[in-house]
Amino acid sequence: MSTLKTPFKYDFVGSFLRPQALKDAKVRFNNNEITKEEYDSIVNDEIAKLVAKQKELGYHAITDGEFRRTFWHLDFMWGFDGVEHKATGGGVPFNGELAVLDDTYLVGKFKAKAHPFVEYFKFLKQFEDENTVAKYTIPAPAQTYLQFTVPGSIERTREFYATDDELIEDIASAYRDVIAQFYEAGCRNLQLDDCSWGSALTEGGTEIFGISSDEYKNRLLKVNNLALDGKPEDMVITSHICRGNYHSTYFSSGAYTPVADWVFANENVNALLLEYDDERSGGFEPLAKVSEDKIVVLGLVTTKSPKLESKDEIIARINEATKYIPLERLCLSPQCGFASCEIGNKLTEDEQWAKLKLVKEIADEVWK
Repeated sequence: MSTLKTPFKYDFVGSFLRPQALKDAKVRFNNNEITKEEYDSIVNDEIAKLVAKQKELGYHAITDGEFRRTFWHLDFMWGFDGVEHKATGGGVPFNGELAVLDDTYLVGKFKAKAHPFVEYFKFLKQFEDENTVAKYTIPAPAQTYLQFTVPGSIERTREFYATDDELIEDIASAYRDVIAQFYEAGCRNLQLDDCSWGSALTEGGTEIFGISSDEYKNRLLKVNNLALDGKPEDMVITSHICRGNYHSTYFSSGAYTPVADWVFANENVNALLLEYDDERSGGFEPLAKVSEDKIVVLGLVTTKSPKLESKDEIIARINEATKYIPLERLCLSPQCGFASCEIGNKLTEDEQWAKLKLVKEIADEVWK
């Protein structure tokens, strides 16, 4: 088993554009033209090709690109007891576009069972070698809490949970169970993807919950940290904090300042992968709040546009960040995945690889 630990000086978030062969297979499967077994075989082949490309580019983390998912977050939630979903054509308004998502809601108590993502991880793990390690990405507990407490979901949730505290306890317990399942399967690098903090960045962003901004952030921190209670010492758990990433659009804007005292200072993760690709992210000043036991991965290269960044400008921004975090505790990555949902962002696969080549080239120069 590989003993390498994420994050690396040059890294990536996890999701990748779906290859055309995978898109075509999905259509054929949905039209009942191929069997589930035939579809799964194609998915396996495309994941193997993706891992080979990640290795060819010289990256040390390998992922399955989230190729088995339609949505970066909802598919994982469907793997618990008490959760139901259906496609309704609705979704969440992003900047200029509706992010079409399945309606996902509770039909009972939220409980762990044998999670299918653990089997997906086992398939990925076989590709580890002396230079690479498999990391798996799942939505953060706070993201799951958010899913079941927003208007439209909270009404169903209240049929099973009288208070948010009860819901938080069950989400945390179920996550601890699934984290143990991943560990038993040999996973030592787990990434929690978390857009919940993004909803607390803008003025009035928590009004829909009917509670104060501070109380909302207290709940996000509580569910995340409760879920990590008792995690194995040799398991690295990181958090990727994002403001939304759907078809090259975004959900929220704002500097990390309003949440820094919570997630930067007090969330019990080993590293933070942070979105810093444009002015929507604000400055680096909030990094001063990051606790000394955490590594920070600067997401300075955007996945929302095919335009390649200037190497000199990225290096200058890394140097600027060192005013708040020493260089040895910094890393570099794209700001988010290339395809948080199946639809993917508005760039080509070649442009995707060019972004990753640039990240490695810069990192090799900065951290010689």
